[in-house]
Amino acid sequence: MSTRSPYDLVGVGIGPFNLSLAALADGVPGLDALFLDAKPAFSWHPGLLLDGTTLQVPFLADLVTMADPTSPWSYLNYLRTHDRMFPFFFSERFLIPRREYDHYCRWAAERLPSCRFDAEVTAVEWDDAADAFAVVYRDAAGAQTRVLARQVVLGVGTNPAVPAPLRPLLTDAHRGRVLHSADYRTHRAALAAADDVTVIGAGQSGAEVVLDLLRHQDGEGRGGPFVRWLARTPAFAPMEYSKIGLEHFTPDYIRYFRGLPEEHRERLVREQWQLYKGVSADTLADIHDELYERTIGGARPRAGLHPGVELRAAEADGDGYLLTCHHAPQDGEFTFRTSAVVAATGYSAARPAFLDAMGDLVDWDERGRYRIDEQYRVALDPRVGGALYVQNAEMHTHGVGAPDLTLGAWRAAKILNTVCGRTVLPVPERAAWTTFGAPGDGVPARAARRPDPVGNRR
Repeated sequence: MSTRSPYDLVGVGIGPFNLSLAALADGVPGLDALFLDAKPAFSWHPGLLLDGTTLQVPFLADLVTMADPTSPWSYLNYLRTHDRMFPFFFSERFLIPRREYDHYCRWAAERLPSCRFDAEVTAVEWDDAADAFAVVYRDAAGAQTRVLARQVVLGVGTNPAVPAPLRPLLTDAHRGRVLHSADYRTHRAALAAADDVTVIGAGQSGAEVVLDLLRHQDGEGRGGPFVRWLARTPAFAPMEYSKIGLEHFTPDYIRYFRGLPEEHRERLVREQWQLYKGVSADTLADIHDELYERTIGGARPRAGLHPGVELRAAEADGDGYLLTCHHAPQDGEFTFRTSAVVAATGYSAARPAFLDAMGDLVDWDERGRYRIDEQYRVALDPRVGGALYVQNAEMHTHGVGAPDLTLGAWRAAKILNTVCGRTVLPVPERAAWTTFGAPGDGVPARAARRPDPVGNRR
């Protein structure tokens, strides 16, 4: 394995967040960066790149604009490069097609000289002699390369989360009939031809799968599968998209959230599910319209929507599956049979295997998660002289904005400034009208409770 002088920065994983960092770092004088990904090319949630689906954030939340609107890697420059500025202008789109966002990111990834695909990282370790991280990766032919890095940024993304009762059924024998929504497009045709499909999960992915399956029914609802939608949440609720509500995705809220006790942070993340697990109001409206169409002529739609339900057990039953569920508000169980199950149950962060080589040098918290500071640095053993950063693994320390594209460029700029030891890109620390926490930033509680001169209480 070859070794060269240390890179200033090596990124592991090239999803939207590390790609944002690569784009913002491109052309920074004196910065030597490399980004590695095991995939042969950039790919973003390919199983859900359905026609008609859009991002849930405006196009300004691209790779760079929220940190550097002058960057050549902006979405607007992508449109200009493809001679699509006028069509985009006339379309009056604020939320762009998901397929187009994927194509935009691939356009950037293929042109950024620091991005290298077919490069699977197998180990990241600390090299005391070199006073640097050693990153080992393997190319498509199996050849291994070892590079040194003064600083490493993990952007490995998250893994599909599947309810425990379904995990034993994720085998070749049930392939295409029990699956995560991440694989939906691959098995879409077979699912549309099934008699009965159950979709679990009340987020955007679940709603889009339900809508797509409903559209495979004919106009009178006779063809296509019976579509059943289950969710643990008390309702199929829209994502919080009010202008003030969106201020939870600002540096102001991150700073407030980081100052809360851990038990309060844990509770807030659970309670704020509509900020990051809700469904777009348009998608819910489309589902309602599809169901309404099925009732013309007095028929009932071949669908069932069941909130407040948790899957408790699942077993193979002939050519289908027997599912046992618990209805929380009524504290009762019920069982039904279905032909296929799609778990649209989100994603969760997992500790990458290549970090095993770091041994006990990472300071994990009591739940095995990273301890992360304000600059997105992971707490390490003091003898490690380099810095390890993470992207989209910090919801427990930074709040619900961690997986959201809105803060992607801002976070990447924060990391870039820290990596360079100077302000490469100025980033705002205040962006919200809302004051999260007590007013006055440290005003004593007694002073904050005094009535103001006109008799109103603060």
